[in-house]
Amino acid sequence: MEMTMYPLRHLAPILLSSALLVPSINLQAQQRSFEHASLDAAAARVLPEVIHWRRDLHAHPELAFQEHRTAALVAAELTRMGYEVSRGIAGTGVIGLLKTGRPGPVVALRADMDGLPVSEETGLAFASKQRVKQGNTEVALMHACGHDMHVAMLLGAARVLSDIRGQLSGTIKLVFQPAEEGVPNAPNGAERMVKAGVLENPKVDAMFGLHVGITPEPTGTLSLRARGLMAGSDTFDIVVKGRQTHGALPWNGVDPVVVASQIVLGLQSIVSRQTNLTVAPAVITVGTIQGGQRANIVPSEVKMSGTIRTFDPRMREQILAQVKRTAENLALASGASAEVSIDAGYPVTWNDPALIAKMLPSLRRVVGTALLSDIPPTTTSEDFSFYGQRVPTMLFFLGVNPPEKAVIDWAPNHSPRFNPDEAALLTGVRTLASLAADYLTGN
Repeated sequence: MEMTMYPLRHLAPILLSSALLVPSINLQAQQRSFEHASLDAAAARVLPEVIHWRRDLHAHPELAFQEHRTAALVAAELTRMGYEVSRGIAGTGVIGLLKTGRPGPVVALRADMDGLPVSEETGLAFASKQRVKQGNTEVALMHACGHDMHVAMLLGAARVLSDIRGQLSGTIKLVFQPAEEGVPNAPNGAERMVKAGVLENPKVDAMFGLHVGITPEPTGTLSLRARGLMAGSDTFDIVVKGRQTHGALPWNGVDPVVVASQIVLGLQSIVSRQTNLTVAPAVITVGTIQGGQRANIVPSEVKMSGTIRTFDPRMREQILAQVKRTAENLALASGASAEVSIDAGYPVTWNDPALIAKMLPSLRRVVGTALLSDIPPTTTSEDFSFYGQRVPTMLFFLGVNPPEKAVIDWAPNHSPRFNPDEAALLTGVRTLASLAADYLTGN
């Protein structure tokens, strides 16, 4: 997950809806108070194991679709807890099913398992020393996006839910997913999991997920927003074709370098002058330009690639069409040609407003109103979005920046120094377990 930083909001109160801020205290909630007490007690008991799992996973990261050790650990622990376990889903995915024996809805919780090709610089005693071959190159591996935290917290929630299953109705489905970070030019983990049928048999009614970091929020805070939380992402490739000639005689050819430069600038005007940004933000970034071999030769072609981030489906379609039109017409105006290809990436990560309205009391119970905040959309992307195309979903962020660490010293996700605070693990376990339990009981 690529990162875009936002300024710290010092524990801002949630603003999703003033009506939702009124605590819902009724007879049902009072009758369920023992359930919450037993849930919290179970979370406290499992915390030492959660820390152990996290450190073990952190020391042994695995790349996308190579999470064999991680999947084996997850499957063994879920089996020990009494879950029905399925392995090898979409490659290395693991599903854990807990049936209460009483009729009710099906709720799913998700954690992603893969690490990144990053050389760790945290200095932790359990820092990763893993290295793997990629082609002819050896690369270092690291859990630089917190997926080790995600897996450990979901295993902790699994234990809690198993301990209190006698108080629940319905079914719990745990989804341990490979390859959130994805692999080039291939479907990512969540997309493959959906195609493999993880939202069926039994059919999932709602799905929850968390992600650590993203913004430098203090440890133990929860943040989210209704509707578009994270951007949809698309990748574009443009090949500008000119006519090669001597660099001293450019009029004898067609210079694709100059045309490519015009296209780069033209693409920026799509967002700044052709897109209604009062509807939603958008980003077009050209990340690579490649062309030419010598200083005194006008090359025959230039290749460029970039990313598009959008939050609105109609705006996305408009921008994709404008990228193609802008590149092709600017090239044509100079006697060149431009071939544009778009690789559809992740959809918008959509938080279902009705589901958020229903579950806000659960979040408030875990952290209180002061530690729960509304946030602006982030132009990073998440493949959790594929689940949201099929069922109501809610993704939220868990703060993992130690209180003593200044924001300026925060090492963000994907940094070799990313070091999330383990003090947030208990909050994550309690939140995941509470969302599942409260959804099943209607509390």
